[in-house]
Amino acid sequence: MAGPRSLELFCRVVDNFGDIGVCWRLARQLAGEHRVAVRLWVDDLASFRRICAEVDPAAEEQWRQGVVVRRWHEAMALPAPADIGDAVVEAFGCMLPPAFEQAMAQRPAPPVWINLEYLSAEDWVTGCHGLPSPHPRLPLTKYFFFPGFEAGTGGLLREAGLEARRDALAADATQRTDFLASLGVRPPPGALLVSLFCYPQAPLPALLDALRDDAQPSLLLVPQGVASAQLAAWAGRLPAPGEVLRAGSLSLQQVPFLDQPDYDRLLWCCDLNFVRGEDSMVRAQWAQRPLVWQIYPQQEDAHRVKLDAFLALYCAGMAPEAAQACRNAWHAWNGDGDIGAGWPALRASLPALQAHMAGWCGRLRGLGDLAGNLLDFIARRALS
Repeated sequence: MAGPRSLELFCRVVDNFGDIGVCWRLARQLAGEHRVAVRLWVDDLASFRRICAEVDPAAEEQWRQGVVVRRWHEAMALPAPADIGDAVVEAFGCMLPPAFEQAMAQRPAPPVWINLEYLSAEDWVTGCHGLPSPHPRLPLTKYFFFPGFEAGTGGLLREAGLEARRDALAADATQRTDFLASLGVRPPPGALLVSLFCYPQAPLPALLDALRDDAQPSLLLVPQGVASAQLAAWAGRLPAPGEVLRAGSLSLQQVPFLDQPDYDRLLWCCDLNFVRGEDSMVRAQWAQRPLVWQIYPQQEDAHRVKLDAFLALYCAGMAPEAAQACRNAWHAWNGDGDIGAGWPALRASLPALQAHMAGWCGRLRGLGDLAGNLLDFIARRALS
């Protein structure tokens, strides 16, 4: 089934890195693996530059890694109707400019219009995946496309060769050592290697206290700019580049804020990954390592329902002790419990959680990958 030859992808940056992280991975995969001509419209190129150093925040248009990147702002020039792509993807309900919608309707063959939704494990997702939403005024229909963890959803982003690259690094101690050394990291023997990527409201001091007081050593790696205020308040200052601060059993080190390929490698190297939002949470799963997820907070605690929906799937089949330790730690990390009190049980459960990840990744792999599933969906809509 022939998919689209060209595609417009619109992204508003809401939480600095999650939205653009997902869109940048998707754009690169569509262009690189599927040879789709992708035009990525982004409203915050400064945040984009943090995960792709090549990006020029002032450029109206630029070519980056096979993708045309356009700066999205009110006065931007819009393409003529005939120059709009075969498909238009509106990421996370970002709302297209009305003038662009008008141009879509005037295209000789209207593009397939997709609303790429946020990731959720809730039961209703499979029933809403693929549903149409006719435009109230224009001859256009928007379709809802949901990533997900079960059949009947769009699956997760997973580019070709990702797991093979992960496994190659896992099998090569020299490759791991060299990568960490390139970040200035030289883990002490026997230390638990932990990465941290969290929102400002994470209960970080309680975790740091637990790692400090643990009987076993840990090395906590934190990208620069993440949790800086909490780290400085707890330690008295932020460590300088390359410096390791030590308190009890805890060693604490800042590492550079990494681009996406290197962040993946960092996740692969660690024994436990604290992640946040959507993009890093998905990548932590493909790392096939134990993880603790801080979900994006929503009004009226709506995010807690989403957290429990995921945990119900993720913990199925786990040993009861490991499942309980996992649930307790994830709830505490999201503000419902004491992460410090739950740390000993979580650490003791890491071998069981590690063993669980192979089967979990196999389940996710069976859903196909989001980019390919999206193109198949677009091709079917184009024929209907």
